[in-house]
Amino acid sequence: MTTTLDRATTPTTPDPLARLSLTPGGVRPGRLDGAWWPRSRNLLLELPALAADIDARWGRITRITVNPAQWPVIPRRIPVAGHTVHAGWFTSEQDEHTIAVFSYAPRRLNLLVVPPETDADDAARLMAEAAGSANTTGASGLLAVGRGGGGREPGPRADFLPSALAPSDNDGAAARRANVARGRAASWPEPA
Repeated sequence: MTTTLDRATTPTTPDPLARLSLTPGGVRPGRLDGAWWPRSRNLLLELPALAADIDARWGRITRITVNPAQWPVIPRRIPVAGHTVHAGWFTSEQDEHTIAVFSYAPRRLNLLVVPPETDADDAARLMAEAAGSANTTGASGLLAVGRGGGGREPGPRADFLPSALAPSDNDGAAARRANVARGRAASWPEPA
């Protein structure tokens, strides 16, 4: 199958403003520190706006980690405003709906990643709940509420990627699961 991209309709630059909501009063250990609503699943396009916003508030971002279940391509280095952010991924150690952002300070932010295809009303609700000072729910739990899951952490589903469920048996198993996740995510349609 051949894919042809039209430069007139293919975004090559991100929107300069990140859709970001952070908790008031700073970082809370073990909980979400806010939410980020990217416009696509392309880290090279999306991360510079997020980094610019967080750099101004918390210090220069040096590293991020994500779960490959939600990101079709995870580059090892991402150039942003005069420096490079190193990217890594975890399958079973990190919720598939979060991004961990590490700054030079050193600080760590755990952010809910609102799926790009989410409508504006649901995204606003999720971002407010994730950044709320009373939030005690994890990322997958917040998204389950929106899907009618009752606010509890979701169990295994038919569409849930195996990379987020099974711990690594050995070094090769994690890489194979990540490749499966990337392959599945690459077939997802881009949001309009």
